[in-house]
Amino acid sequence: MKNNRFVVIMAGGKGERFWPQSRLERPKHLLPIVGDAPMLTQTLRRLDGLVPVENQIIITNAEQRKLVLEVCSELPAENVIGEPIGRDTAAAVGLAALLVGRRSPDAVFAILPADHIIENTAGFQKVLNRAFVCAESESVLVTIGIKPNIPATGLGYIHKGEVSTSIDGVDVYSVQDFVEKPDLETAKSYLASGEYFWNAGMFIWGVKTVNAAFSQFVPELHNALNNITTGLDKGDAIDDVLAEEYPKLEKISIDYALMEKAKNVVTIQSEFDWDDVGEWPAIARHFPKDTSENVSRGDVVLQQSEGNIVYSSDGHLTALLGVEDLIVVHSGDATLICHKDKAQEIKGLVQEIGSNDKYKKLV
Repeated sequence: MKNNRFVVIMAGGKGERFWPQSRLERPKHLLPIVGDAPMLTQTLRRLDGLVPVENQIIITNAEQRKLVLEVCSELPAENVIGEPIGRDTAAAVGLAALLVGRRSPDAVFAILPADHIIENTAGFQKVLNRAFVCAESESVLVTIGIKPNIPATGLGYIHKGEVSTSIDGVDVYSVQDFVEKPDLETAKSYLASGEYFWNAGMFIWGVKTVNAAFSQFVPELHNALNNITTGLDKGDAIDDVLAEEYPKLEKISIDYALMEKAKNVVTIQSEFDWDDVGEWPAIARHFPKDTSENVSRGDVVLQQSEGNIVYSSDGHLTALLGVEDLIVVHSGDATLICHKDKAQEIKGLVQEIGSNDKYKKLV
């Protein structure tokens, strides 16, 4: 095991599309949406034997930090960092590079989301090890591409280019470009071409390589991040430094800031199952269905109903009669009912609920 390898887990999302089960203070990555443990716990388990516990860092938000520490009690407390305000993924990655670089300037580190479902841990670790080798060997920004098996319209894509090198006999491809979520016909063409991967938001790079990219493509953000370093060098507490400097950081995604601009981006194909479980209909892929294609968890009774997803908690009985293709989620103080076709719009609904003083405590 190489102690110069780190993993930084991004665990600051709100999980709004899983409302009302997921809330700001306890979002989906702190819940067992799929599996027997919180999704963040499952993510950490996949790292066993890959990098030392002391080299695992979680970036969450200040509201969630206490719960993250409870869920991840094996991690040193200083490895769980709470953002005082969300500034999108580029700021979080820049902070990660800063924190890892202070421990080891020559380190390589992986950026992983906290809420993905991957059952094949051995395959995941094999691919991540290749990515580490690639990032250690060259000044490249590595991303893991997921081979698509359906024409998904809810995911971004990576357009792979020529083979740039190989590791353990496995090809590493240059990246031509990143593309946003396509319409169905475009997604079908991507799938048929064999030239596209899903973008899973998993990145691996050296501290010096990613810092050079920040300096080149988002110099103002890079300089602002250096102010955090200055504060820490003075011996100021990290929470105090972040409270002062973090709100000043540019709000931009890592894709827009670096990945779509850099020319030294490469991709390695995954060899493991993967699901980002981004919305309620996704859980139907992970639980058994009844003879009418319903998926249910908790105390649920269904009659003359087809294709529904029902999630009922707190011992509350939820009964459906004569309906189809609905999402019904009961969570103690709130209940959601919507058509499965509207799952992508739950986030907007939650934002509207949060804008109402009477209900904002429910989001």
